[in-house]
Amino acid sequence: MSNAEQLAKISNANGFIAALDQSGGSTPKALKNYGVDESAYSNDDEMFAKVHEMRTRIIKAPAFNGEKILGAILFEKTMDSAIDGTPTAQYLWEELDIVPFLKVDKGLDDEADGVQLMKPMPELDTLLERANAMGIFGTKMRSVINSASESGIAAVIAQQFEVGKQILDHGLVPIIEPEVNIKAGDKGECERIMKAEILKQLDALSDNQKIMLKLTLPEEANFFAELIAHPNVLRVVALSGGYSLDESCKRLAENDGMIASFSRALSNDLRAQQSDAEFNAALSNAIDKIYAASVGSAAATQAA
Repeated sequence: MSNAEQLAKISNANGFIAALDQSGGSTPKALKNYGVDESAYSNDDEMFAKVHEMRTRIIKAPAFNGEKILGAILFEKTMDSAIDGTPTAQYLWEELDIVPFLKVDKGLDDEADGVQLMKPMPELDTLLERANAMGIFGTKMRSVINSASESGIAAVIAQQFEVGKQILDHGLVPIIEPEVNIKAGDKGECERIMKAEILKQLDALSDNQKIMLKLTLPEEANFFAELIAHPNVLRVVALSGGYSLDESCKRLAENDGMIASFSRALSNDLRAQQSDAEFNAALSNAIDKIYAASVGSAAATQAA
């Protein structure tokens, strides 16, 4: 069973979850935004070494600690790497009081029926066993909804929960992430269909099967209130999805009980060329803004 202290922190504490899980497909873009051009590496190993340097710099920054950050989502190669000689997941929890999660999906299939399902994960059981051995608390996996197709969205949610149950069987907590594309012309309708499908799946879980949800900030404030209140949901976290940091925080503050799990919005102002003082100040500023928006909404729910 998951570490009780970690479970209590994720369930009840104030703060947000940092997403440090860019994978093979999105890594060049993340590095470019950080100021590291493709000319700085010549193969995948060198590219992943560069991104590990970036993540290590973030994790070792003074503001990156368990006071405002509840958890951090890692890419598999980050889990397998170390910080100052300590495995990353262990370092996060033992040194920083931050609960470690692992991104487990293998990317997205091509779009069909208005959605992108997750690619098959034939080696998931082996990965989950390794994650347990490395001290990982939970997992994250992402699908994408591009338009309001009832059958497509139902397929996304069914796949997410099917894999989620496999993860639960390993004693890990799954973060189920059906991202609604912020550019979808019918985004509100996508969210309506998605919420109904998620509620169906949640109601079919047994009492002891607890999951988390990672959802795009909704068009209608507090639209996910039923999901947040559901007894099988530990936490509903928000993805930034391409919104700017300020827009993400503004929308988050309007949704009581949702907390952030931002990736792009967290690291958008960080550059390899910054001095440590500049880098630490930019990261601290982002953490403070995201924490304030998360706590504002979380506090409203606790008071209700």
